[in-house]
Amino acid sequence: MTVSRTASSPVLTSPKPARALRSRVVGLAGAAALTLGAFAVAPGAAAASPEAAATVAAVPGGCAYTSASNRPVLRSGSGGAAVKQAQCLSNVWGGLVPKLEVDGKFGAATLTKVKWIQGCHGLPKDGVIGALTWEALYYPVPDCYDTYPG
Repeated sequence: MTVSRTASSPVLTSPKPARALRSRVVGLAGAAALTLGAFAVAPGAAAASPEAAATVAAVPGGCAYTSASNRPVLRSGSGGAAVKQAQCLSNVWGGLVPKLEVDGKFGAATLTKVKWIQGCHGLPKDGVIGALTWEALYYPVPDCYDTYPG
């Protein structure tokens, strides 16, 4: 480590190149993602092209009903591919939490699970899938200590 002095204060610099640090950070992020199952591919989620395979593999649980950037506001009564995506992402959670049927219908079971996930992330338990809840679905906390209702 070298010390450079300026008029105001000493500045510490390290001889280690920034790219080595960047490589370490990327490696740790990749290890964390693998630990959380972010690169898992669901059975039967075969992709038609290498680009599609990369997209499917990059989404937790291999959920590929819509693109990761398609995040409309969803609530009880909503339906369609975005609801399927939310249901699939909610099923990535492990443990004794019940899995949702990925049917594209935002019903009572989906509402209950969404509220539980919101509570696990410290979000208001309103049951509406908005920007923060989508973020929680794509990047879940590693563990939740809230008891699942029911």
